[in-house]
Amino acid sequence: MVNELSRRAFLQRLSYLAGAGVVAPMAMSLSANKARAATAGSDYKALVCVLLDGGNDQANTLIPIDTSSYATYHKIRQDIALDRSNVLPLIPTTQLAGGLKWGFNPNLKRLNSLFHLKKLAVLQNVGSLVQPTSMDQYKNRSVALPRGLFAHYNQKQNWQSTASDSFREGWGGRIGDAIIKQNSHGAFSCISTDDDNVFLTGEKTNPLKVTSDGLKITGGIEEGSSVSGTTNFSEALRSLFTSSDDSTVANSTNESMMLSAIQDAKTISTEFSAENTLAQQLKTVASLIKARDKLGAKRQIFFVKLKGFDTHNDLLGRHDTLMRLLDDALGSFYEATEELGVSQNVTTFTMSEFGRTLNSYGNGSEHGWGSHHFIMGGAVKGRDFYGQAPEIGLNTAIDVGEGAWLPTTSIDQYSATLAKWFGVSDNNLTMVAPNLHKFNNQDLGFMSS
Repeated sequence: MVNELSRRAFLQRLSYLAGAGVVAPMAMSLSANKARAATAGSDYKALVCVLLDGGNDQANTLIPIDTSSYATYHKIRQDIALDRSNVLPLIPTTQLAGGLKWGFNPNLKRLNSLFHLKKLAVLQNVGSLVQPTSMDQYKNRSVALPRGLFAHYNQKQNWQSTASDSFREGWGGRIGDAIIKQNSHGAFSCISTDDDNVFLTGEKTNPLKVTSDGLKITGGIEEGSSVSGTTNFSEALRSLFTSSDDSTVANSTNESMMLSAIQDAKTISTEFSAENTLAQQLKTVASLIKARDKLGAKRQIFFVKLKGFDTHNDLLGRHDTLMRLLDDALGSFYEATEELGVSQNVTTFTMSEFGRTLNSYGNGSEHGWGSHHFIMGGAVKGRDFYGQAPEIGLNTAIDVGEGAWLPTTSIDQYSATLAKWFGVSDNNLTMVAPNLHKFNNQDLGFMSS
């Protein structure tokens, strides 16, 4: 707790929070905050990034079910192929070329329903690219390629930073930089439930970490320090804002506004599985979204993570479990946004450091490159597939080896489409996605205007 810290250290941290926007200027009155909060909910938007940590096996997430493609899939995957009779057929608004038909993993029942309700879309074969890249260019290394292809650390950083020259900033943080002035308290712009904070780190913004163990601030004075001895977010806020031997500090903050916001947010009735770590993270996100008006937040970006996707072995058993957890968590979260009346204002999307090989290795798969990803929300143009569908097979025009796909859509295009919906101006899109100008299709079309 703060009284365990030195007075000087506490005041240093408080100074950082004031600079970040958590603590309002000393002269700001509570009534002014209430007036600001009253208008915050009318123009609210949130992006929620879900990291599938380890490299999701896209071939057993989205399965080809037309006769020809499934036969090829089954022949290549052998013992790790899913039974077509169990796959959940998808009927898109726009039929794919060449007769290709997709189905969801049998465990994605709630996402299947959301897809057909037009609340969920699929982006096909997206991945880390510096510029449009052909197979010949890849083989000859005649264009710039992302650093550390097929390696967990580098590709995770590439995904979070859009393969820029530096891994110091992420595209979530750069979006935060663009919108931070719209929020009364800047530090509530970017919030993470995990330590993977490259995504939410910007030039002006740093992620606020919220966990069951308390509140942790990264990027400021005493980087990585946390408020110790707290058990939840409200207690962390209380200790941070009131446990000081200088009563002036406590009296000059709007602690009551923040604490009441978090306390009120606990009343969400949507059920989130207590045994599902991703569901519990998203429950925290839902609580903070509910508190948006009292926190004066008009734009927020959240980061959550589900671990365990590096399926080199026991792919069928492990991946099925992960799909159930993902489906349960995302389904509950969408229901919560409906309960809160913000389903049109909240867009959830997935990322993973890479896809995996179509070819099987024993009872698992190896590191790949391009993959499929989900975009979910009321503003999503759902029940459709976006990007270019991959040809199913080995030695195809996009097979860089063992059925690993050369991406045909870049992270820059993905991030720019989300950022544009979020309210980032066209002039600032290249700040968010530094390589965007190299690609022709800069809006992938999966978001409503």
